[in-house]
Amino acid sequence: MSQLEVETIPLRTRSELALRLDGLTKRYGETAVVDRLSLELPKGSFLGLIGANGAGKSTTLKMLAGMLEHDGGTAEVLGVPIEDSKPQHLARIGYVPESHNLYRWMTVGQAIWFCKRLNPRWDDQTSADLLKLFRLEESKRVKSLSKGMLAKLGLLLAISHDPNLLILDEPMSGLDPIAREDFLDGVLRTVSNRDCTVILSSHSIEDVQRMSDSIAFLHEGQLLMHRRTEDVLANARRVRFVVENGQDAPELDSTVWARNENREWLVTVSSYSPLTYEKLAHSPGIQNVEVQELSLEEVYKDYVRGQKQ
Repeated sequence: MSQLEVETIPLRTRSELALRLDGLTKRYGETAVVDRLSLELPKGSFLGLIGANGAGKSTTLKMLAGMLEHDGGTAEVLGVPIEDSKPQHLARIGYVPESHNLYRWMTVGQAIWFCKRLNPRWDDQTSADLLKLFRLEESKRVKSLSKGMLAKLGLLLAISHDPNLLILDEPMSGLDPIAREDFLDGVLRTVSNRDCTVILSSHSIEDVQRMSDSIAFLHEGQLLMHRRTEDVLANARRVRFVVENGQDAPELDSTVWARNENREWLVTVSSYSPLTYEKLAHSPGIQNVEVQELSLEEVYKDYVRGQKQ
């Protein structure tokens, strides 16, 4: 595609939003790591962020958590501009990173005690329930925990103060399938009955698809798409057709990527309808029209490929 195409979910009033970004930008030198990011996220929803390393996911999430300052645009988190965030506001945000900066000499119990003293919203019952659910032993040293158990402890510490926004920044990187399943089960169990909005950044597209209400694709700091998960899968299609010699390929609405080899074309569209097929089937010089369903991973790859054309 010659220019960036952005699709968004319908706008909502500010009172319905947990997150509102308008042109959010972060630069390191001349490089815009996050480039004019605009996005709205309803309260109580679950957003999945998909993007390659360097796409700007972690930088975005750290700005939302109050860990990095932004260089342009605006962002409101839980109704408060991020530059106006106070400790009592940041206490409503839970954050689980890929790498946990816990004191390794502490025991699990000491880590819980330490974080409890820092947060007045701490709920002892939630903490106790998660200790049992995750099979964490309070006497174990942090340095002796497996990567999976360390991720669970990070989740316990992030959720036990009853956050209204839970940010999960690649928390399952390197976990084995069982540990990853336990972690996701813990997320679902603890947020399902709470007034909590969740953002999950993960390289596991399968996990993102299973957990998320909506999906956002990031590429080189820019938002390519934000749509409801079911809409992405229901509407994205790859269309294959053959063009007779001397004929031009027709342009299809909502094209995100196109490739041709000799006379064969492959075109991915984000909003397929039967009219797309009819347009091709009745176009002069077009033969062998086929429509293929796509996985979420294939849709993401084609969005990125479209930006490189």
